[in-house]
Amino acid sequence: MRELASGLDLSGKNFVWVINGSDTDATEWMPEGFAELMAPRGERGLTIRGWAPQTLILNHPAVGAFVTHCGWNSTLEAVAAGVPMVTWPRYADQFYNEKLVVEVLKVGVGVGSMDFASKLENRRVIGGEAIAGAIGRVMEDGEEGDAIRKKATELGVKARGALEKGGSSYDDVGRLMDELMARRSSVNVDV
Repeated sequence: MRELASGLDLSGKNFVWVINGSDTDATEWMPEGFAELMAPRGERGLTIRGWAPQTLILNHPAVGAFVTHCGWNSTLEAVAAGVPMVTWPRYADQFYNEKLVVEVLKVGVGVGSMDFASKLENRRVIGGEAIAGAIGRVMEDGEEGDAIRKKATELGVKARGALEKGGSSYDDVGRLMDELMARRSSVNVDV
């Protein structure tokens, strides 16, 4: 958490940071001066402890990037919102999802995570400089950042279009419902 806070600070970008659980003692991880960045006194950051409306946040026009662990739901929500990602997988399928985001879809930049997370073993710590660098690559003007943001926007439009009437997901759910209704009416149920 200390390195993430450092990365957010070094990035120079505004941020919303959702911290899971309210029992985390900030004095254990917060770098000196970081508290001054956060609202209501600060100018650059807002922390939310506990649950946050992720899809509402991702769909806000002020959001420029999403630092994500690459869980499938978070990945889909970011793609549908058209938001570029800074990827930080920790375990399970998250490393595969990161490859999809970074190498296939080209809508994100990784922080360099290569080890599965484990409480039993020490793993390489991702430094604040690497986190700030990835945020900068996604959000700064220039060929790479512009291409990532453009591709993310295009995918968001396509994803939202799939959910609208006539879109592929909309039509597929309709066909599934028709099939289920047809099967239901063809089954004899003795009561």
